[in-house]
Amino acid sequence: MNESNVIEKIECYVKELFEDDVTGHDYFHMRRVARQARELAEQEGADSFFAEAAGWLHDIGDAKLFDDPTHAQKVMNDYLKELNVPAERIADIEAAIEDVSFSKGKVPDSLEGRIVQDADRLDAIGAIGIARTFAFGGAKGQLIYDEQQGRTSIQHFYDKLLTLKDKMNTESARLVAVERHAFMEAYLKQFYREWYTE
Repeated sequence: MNESNVIEKIECYVKELFEDDVTGHDYFHMRRVARQARELAEQEGADSFFAEAAGWLHDIGDAKLFDDPTHAQKVMNDYLKELNVPAERIADIEAAIEDVSFSKGKVPDSLEGRIVQDADRLDAIGAIGIARTFAFGGAKGQLIYDEQQGRTSIQHFYDKLLTLKDKMNTESARLVAVERHAFMEAYLKQFYREWYTE
């Protein structure tokens, strides 16, 4: 198996699936997560191919993105088989991405899975995380903010984004998260300053 060739093919596959997404789960999100996962894997002494491949594929089968998550995962597995990825590697990738999602409240068993979870969470915070939050909220019909209503994009900062810094699995990710977390705190201060200006 030529690992770099497999990664290129996976990238093309993911681009076709996600290039039209407007919720912040687009091809560019997958690319950032994949690249961040590779970088973290190199820093943490993990399998960089495994981490990068799982990073590219981590949102396939996500119930908020696919009408039939099980079918999406099966198609993914079949595609990996076509690329001659060994069955045990496919199983590793599938297991790694199974528990990445924040909403499941789980931590992947493998180091590579934990790295992908970190990479995904890093993309949810900082400047890009803020942009993705409002893109997702708009796509789902959420208000930006309303102090009388709980389900808003600003509330999402408190429900999820501001908790992520302390949920990173690796030291390498924690170092990145500190700066991005501080940026979000500064953003919120400025947001409220502007929101409440009469």
